[in-house]
Amino acid sequence: MFAKAFTPNFYLELVKNELQLRIGTPSPVAPKNERILVIGGGVSGMTSAWALLDQGYDVTIVSERWADRQDRITSQIAGALWEYPPAVCGKHTDAISLRHSKEWAMTSYKIFEEIVEKLGETDAIDHGVRMRVANFFFDTLSKPDLISLRNGRRSPTCHIQGLKRSADLIGHHSVDQKAGMKDAYQLLSPAIDTDVYMMWLHFVLSCKGATFVTERIKGDLLSQEEELLSRFNAYAIVNATGLSAFELAGDKTVYPLRGAIIRVINDGTKFPKLTEALAVTHDETYGTDEDMVFIVPRNDNILILGGITEPHEWKLDLTVDSPVIKRMRERCNAFVPGLENAEYDSETNLLQGLRPFRGSNVRVERETMTTKKGSISRIIHTYGQGGSGFSLSFGCAGTVVSLLHEIEECKPPSKMEQRIMSAGCY
Repeated sequence: MFAKAFTPNFYLELVKNELQLRIGTPSPVAPKNERILVIGGGVSGMTSAWALLDQGYDVTIVSERWADRQDRITSQIAGALWEYPPAVCGKHTDAISLRHSKEWAMTSYKIFEEIVEKLGETDAIDHGVRMRVANFFFDTLSKPDLISLRNGRRSPTCHIQGLKRSADLIGHHSVDQKAGMKDAYQLLSPAIDTDVYMMWLHFVLSCKGATFVTERIKGDLLSQEEELLSRFNAYAIVNATGLSAFELAGDKTVYPLRGAIIRVINDGTKFPKLTEALAVTHDETYGTDEDMVFIVPRNDNILILGGITEPHEWKLDLTVDSPVIKRMRERCNAFVPGLENAEYDSETNLLQGLRPFRGSNVRVERETMTTKKGSISRIIHTYGQGGSGFSLSFGCAGTVVSLLHEIEECKPPSKMEQRIMSAGCY
């Protein structure tokens, strides 16, 4: 799929604990002479691996499966439209968690934006990222979070393009009046073709020197930490295992939120071609999944329709004829006139997957329990991003690198940090 000879002319730099994308030959980075073991081949693990490689670490990534068009991993089944928290499939039980997610999302926005603007399709290598106009609709007045998004408090260098709020967007897009929408806002948002992006990411990491090991790690990570560090000749472990953190991190609050998307042909023959994303989003504080509408152009001729949020449902046995999928399709059809005429993609008409959720919040933190020998653990966790893995990916990866620096400096988690972590505030 990609050219064999390729030297990436871009890298991630950590500036004040925030990742930034740089173009050109990087300044010489002193080799760390340390190998980091990343467990998990989804977007969180692979993005963390990229950030670590560019900081001078050797990286081994272990995963049971990798991105593949014939047997897609969870990250390939994501809607992958950047959204500003809390208007995502995510859970935030406190203000600290929400603040972290907003910061991570803004970091990711800037990097995705620069991937589009600065990388282009070098040597015909497509990264799958596009900036698309995205419209978010509400049946009440839109959330005040739009104000903080407009102000760009997290990073003055990150400006959200095309941001505006107007109820006129409802009529402009001919949204069916029966949908009951009263307000809307619009922005230029990163939209990722997950098949292309995940395989591009694998290719870039390979070019940067990552080692890939196909294996499933089982059991409690903490109890086998020393063994894993020794076996992979690693200094520290990054746990980016999603739902498997239930077992590997002993986190009994982890649970799946089943989701699904329909792929239809968007070539303008059966209905007017859609070039903008349309969404009525769902989170813990807004609506139910029976209100949810997710219509996003995936690439030049595919439109994805969603969505559903089914907690604690582990089975992947849905079909286009399943009642919940029929209702999902009907909501989308009612939202856009003519969409009922859309034909299914002949290659793949339905994709379904399990979003990795936690009972509290996204977990990006150091392991606070000691090892069997009583030493401070060198495990860093990054999981529980739910349906916002792409939106938070680069932000979370930057935090992973910062936490690794803490370990290297022999800084144990402070008592305050331990209290925050144990409360699930990260």
